[in-house]
Amino acid sequence: MKASQFYISTLKEAPADAEIVSHQLMTRAGMIKKLGAGIYTYMPMGLRVIRKVEAIVREEMNRAGAVECVMPVVQPGELWSESGRFQTMGPELMRVKDRHERDFVVQPTSEEAVTDIARQDLRSYKQLPRNLYQIQTKFRDERRPRFGLMRGREFIMKDAYSFDRDEPGAKKSYQVMAQAYRAIFDRFGLRYRAVAADSGAIGGDLSEEFQVIAATGEDAIVYCPGSDYAANMEKAEALAPAGPRPQPAQAMAKVPTPGKATCAEVAELLGLPLARTVKSLVLATDKLDEQGAVAQSQIWLLLLRGDHDMNEIKASKVPGLNAGFRFATVPEIVAHFGTPPGYLGPIGLKLPVRVVADREVAMMADWVCGANEADFHLTGVNWGRDLPEPDVVADLRNVVAGDASPDGKGLLAIERGIEIGHIFYLGTKYSRAMDATFLDEDGKPKPFEMGCYGIGITRLPAAAIEQNHDERGIVWPDAIAPFTVVICPVGMDRNESVKAAAERLYAELLAAGVDVILDDRGERPGVMFADWELIGVPHRVTIGDKSLKEGQVEYQHRRDAAATRVPVDGIAAFVKGRLSA
Repeated sequence: MKASQFYISTLKEAPADAEIVSHQLMTRAGMIKKLGAGIYTYMPMGLRVIRKVEAIVREEMNRAGAVECVMPVVQPGELWSESGRFQTMGPELMRVKDRHERDFVVQPTSEEAVTDIARQDLRSYKQLPRNLYQIQTKFRDERRPRFGLMRGREFIMKDAYSFDRDEPGAKKSYQVMAQAYRAIFDRFGLRYRAVAADSGAIGGDLSEEFQVIAATGEDAIVYCPGSDYAANMEKAEALAPAGPRPQPAQAMAKVPTPGKATCAEVAELLGLPLARTVKSLVLATDKLDEQGAVAQSQIWLLLLRGDHDMNEIKASKVPGLNAGFRFATVPEIVAHFGTPPGYLGPIGLKLPVRVVADREVAMMADWVCGANEADFHLTGVNWGRDLPEPDVVADLRNVVAGDASPDGKGLLAIERGIEIGHIFYLGTKYSRAMDATFLDEDGKPKPFEMGCYGIGITRLPAAAIEQNHDERGIVWPDAIAPFTVVICPVGMDRNESVKAAAERLYAELLAAGVDVILDDRGERPGVMFADWELIGVPHRVTIGDKSLKEGQVEYQHRRDAAATRVPVDGIAAFVKGRLSA
């Protein structure tokens, strides 16, 4: 490719709404253009990166035995009603009606569509296992689309779906995909971790995320430096403290705390460590009548140590909260506790509530909590003596660095990551709901055991940039760079020797299968270099009249501080050597 024939549209400044590095640099490098909130045009330079990502994913998926298809972006709502997700998914599922007032959805994933395929075509256990995948546009109506391609509304995803006859077979298919994902991300040349994850709205009971390590990542990755343990924050278990619980050493006392409504303020006032305080979080669960109106509400009090944060995913696993919960309203809180939030606690309630204590709180003695009276707290509170044991003890909190690793092999550390892939073992969640069965060896119908496996095709380049950039622009790994090599001839439009050398090297590299672009625009060296450093092409060859007269050209990798002089006759071999290194 020659630059004069390509579409290059670099910018000196990023738009004001570009908050993170990848969004800024992809816009400045002319890779994406915003069309609407969370909706982008993939410009030619960016599309080349996306196509390279797709090619690697496709090669490894095919190698793993998956078969490619393409399912519709717009899907009948009745399929989604069969699975229950038409009703249960939130507003991120875009629901539309056609001219006949029939419901449709703009797909965020395709479990329903692929299950419909399986129930029509896969009739016998002899046809299993099967794995279908697609690389297709998706849409999720994010409440706050931001960060460019990192959290857009329209995006491209690779989603694959496996069908097996039994659980052992399904888990074998899951492991095949887990290994394929490692092969894919290894080829991208990125630092990543595979971490245990919660299955969320997709369902299932076995799940793994693939996270690119980046300081700007939205996700917290928990891992043990001394072992293979790794999980996302939602999944990471906070172990119960070693027992037994200490014996009470203080009498309970009501102390004035005027205007001190947070645990941190109370701890500072009383001169106590924040870890001695207990925070109260009030949730509610609703029972609905036949018309869908709230018939009855149950109030729940969750107790966590003052320096810990509640993990909503863990809270949603508590029996009684697992059918869905909400945060209680102020009137509900006042009715049950006698005071608005800020001075709440489990002692002296006006109406009964269900008390759930985090594992850490359940083992505490002589702790501090709200007195259910404005401007007062209780100190020296102890289980058994001052209040009954909690109704439920559960892991409710986010882990923190320095917690014991669940595998017993050291202490936990935390780093930031960007999710680029996620694999799930679904079991029969969709096949049972949609009556998707096959005839097993005994002649009886059985539901398929399923798995699903996603990779964010358009998110991955953004994640790669977050991990690979400097003050001058992007630094692409070779595998997904828009061009692998750029030839920058200085004064090509004015010097026949420079032009001839550049054309000769360009032709030789093209013949060798190198993805090379020749910058024949006639730009000044500073403009050329600034453009290609911003765009992030990893290998650059500069051809100038002065060096050429000395039989030399200059090679510089995007990460190199200075150029290396190479004999002009050996530059093609030198570049090919660097590419294969």
